[in-house]
Amino acid sequence: MRQGGNALPAIGFAVAACFLFVALDTLSKHVVQSVPVLMAVWVRYMMQAVVSSAFLLPVHGGAVWRSAQIRLQIVRGVVLVLSTILAVLSVQRMPVADFVAIIMLTPVVVTVLSATVFAERVSPAQWTCVLLGFAGALLIMQPGGPRFGWATLFPLGCMAAAVGYQMLSSHLGKTENPATVHFYSMWTGALVGTLLLPWGWSTGHSPWVWFLMLMMGATGAIGHFLLVLAYQRAPATVVVPYMYSQVGFAVVFGWMVFGDLPGQWVAVGIGLVILSGVGNAWQLRRKALPAR
Repeated sequence: MRQGGNALPAIGFAVAACFLFVALDTLSKHVVQSVPVLMAVWVRYMMQAVVSSAFLLPVHGGAVWRSAQIRLQIVRGVVLVLSTILAVLSVQRMPVADFVAIIMLTPVVVTVLSATVFAERVSPAQWTCVLLGFAGALLIMQPGGPRFGWATLFPLGCMAAAVGYQMLSSHLGKTENPATVHFYSMWTGALVGTLLLPWGWSTGHSPWVWFLMLMMGATGAIGHFLLVLAYQRAPATVVVPYMYSQVGFAVVFGWMVFGDLPGQWVAVGIGLVILSGVGNAWQLRRKALPAR
């Protein structure tokens, strides 16, 4: 059912996943006000690994472990953990909507790499989308202004890690079972988080804070599962434009939970990033259509 058919279920899964991802970022921002970042990341990945195993093992059994590219699976998992740590450090220091908008530039950066590193053909319209996206990022980060500082490196580093993660995902997706890819990424995250835990453990947290950390893990696991379902039911060119609903959810969550509302120029920047991403996805969809 991936090609053609009714794409509404896929769109619904994608939008629901975006809602959960923003809920995850919001929970992270709240939790790391009182909990070390590495501890929060460890609880999240351990919970995600357990929840994912509960879904995947009854269906796939021992086959979920079998991979022809174990080293790349582990590298992908490590890159994902790095992306998560940088994401949590980002939302700790900036509004959730600003962070999400910067991360939404990831497909645009992948387009640039496709043209410069892999010599793929990129149309003038796609280059226009790239320029719009980077213009939007500049308006959000405001280099030279009071908002710009060393902490801005966190979302930029997170985006770079997300690009690497996405490219590894694309490579592994050609030969590996999606369940295996997801399983390795979650357990790699849990194991790396365990190794880092001695540098980020603290005690004395209330049961409520522990509950919120467990919710981070459950929210992340369910969000990733819904995204897999979306990509199973429709091609990426259909799903990706709806991923930008994440920015809208981030603005609402940031306002309701933290009282953060983007200023005029930041709002314009967010709009440009959304326009850039949706335009780039539309161009990719046109390329994927058969010639008539």
